[in-house]
Amino acid sequence: MTLPEVVLWQVLRGRALEGLKFRRQHAFGPYILDFYCAKARLAVEVDGAFHYEAGAPEYDAERDAYVARYGIRTLRLPAQLVLKDMSVAVDTILAAADAGGDPLHHRYAMVPLPREGEEL
Repeated sequence: MTLPEVVLWQVLRGRALEGLKFRRQHAFGPYILDFYCAKARLAVEVDGAFHYEAGAPEYDAERDAYVARYGIRTLRLPAQLVLKDMSVAVDTILAAADAGGDPLHHRYAMVPLPREGEEL
C-alpha cells in the first residue's frame, strides 16, 4: 500500500467510518480494488502519480467500467487530497457510500488530479 492508502486505511479499518466495513486490497475479477465496501457497493481508489502516465486513464476507465457492470461504483480520490485534507476525503466517501449517493455528482469526487509537479 502507498502512504496515502495506509493513512486512509487507518480511518476506514474496523468499521470506524460510521460502521461501514471496508476491505483493503480487495480482489475483484482481474483487478485489485484499493478499498471496497460491500454494503454500499463502493470501491474507493486513491490515485497517485501512476495515474498521470500514458495509458493510465484508459486503464482506469476500463477497470471502472468492469466493476460498474457488477453494480459497483468507483470513487477516485487524488492521493494528495487524502494526505492534505482527510476531512474532505472522508466526507466524500460518506456521501458516496450513502444509499442515494452518487460519487460522480458529489462536488469533491470530481477533484481533478493535479498535473505533474503541481500541488493540490
